[in-house]
Amino acid sequence: MSKKNSIVNLKNGFKNHEDLSHIFKNFKNRIDSLKKKKYLVAVSGGPDSLALVALTKAYTYCKKVKFFYLLVDHNIRKNSNREAYKVKDLLKKKKIHLKIILNKKKIIRNIQAEARNVRYNILTSFCKKNNIKVVLTAHNLEDQVETFFIRLSRGSGLKGLSSMKQLNKINSQVSLYRPLLDTKKEFLTKISKISFGKYLKDPSNKNEKFLRTKIRNLKKPLEKSGIKYEQIFKSIQNLSLSRNTLDGYFDKIFKDLITKTNNEILINFSKYRDLSKDTKMAIINESIKKLKKNYYDLRSKKVDNLIMSISKKKFKKVTLGGCIFFKKGENLCLKAEKHLTSS
Repeated sequence: MSKKNSIVNLKNGFKNHEDLSHIFKNFKNRIDSLKKKKYLVAVSGGPDSLALVALTKAYTYCKKVKFFYLLVDHNIRKNSNREAYKVKDLLKKKKIHLKIILNKKKIIRNIQAEARNVRYNILTSFCKKNNIKVVLTAHNLEDQVETFFIRLSRGSGLKGLSSMKQLNKINSQVSLYRPLLDTKKEFLTKISKISFGKYLKDPSNKNEKFLRTKIRNLKKPLEKSGIKYEQIFKSIQNLSLSRNTLDGYFDKIFKDLITKTNNEILINFSKYRDLSKDTKMAIINESIKKLKKNYYDLRSKKVDNLIMSISKKKFKKVTLGGCIFFKKGENLCLKAEKHLTSS
């Protein structure tokens, strides 16, 4: 693909490619619906994120919107900094400025989860400095199905199995939006190749010590046996609809049971005690979210153990998700560990 043709594709919204023009139209409609003047695009250099970069660039030819592009160098792999600057040079050829931020925090354990937390902290910090309300990521259909299988393997309930939301809050100021969540990876790879000619290959994507990689390698045998990812994705969408209905029900319960002060959460214990197990799990996760930034729902087994501990007469205190749970009068109280030690 020549440089001239790639620019033409960006300017005309991939009209020369029927399958890709449809993706751009959907993308445009979704960004239009957000009605923001500026966005932050999370870039990794892989085919999915470069496709997102290309779609945002194409969008600027029809709407006056400012996109900022940021790559977080997690500083885990030896050549990560050199790879980051290769991506920067690739985008520079299309007159796209990519900012690279080097993570200086050492990541040793639970690498993928810690890297994600570091990344989101850096992204939200950048948003705060530049008054940006929405971060765009390139999560796609395959990512969603992989997340479903990961959570299925961990015994997740309805909330976990409905997987990633298209729009959700990272914190009170910044939202995360996934405009390509229903798009197949093969189309994103095609957009990336047409627009940039090449993309970065992350060696960790082939490392089977990561559960996501193991699940990713199941795609071909599953589809060969007739189990299609598109059908699984439809099931996830149906689960998500059910989850939205339940979220409305839980919101009413939270308002009735939970009181939040500056650094603690109080749960009315007598009302909590009579609730179903699923509702208790939802309350525990929601309570921790109110105290902790970038918190993701805990595995059901851990919450199960906490619920069992709380139900015992001799219950005093338990630590979970960076919070300490303890009885305080007629309430179950939560405090972030750092607040507890400093109070």
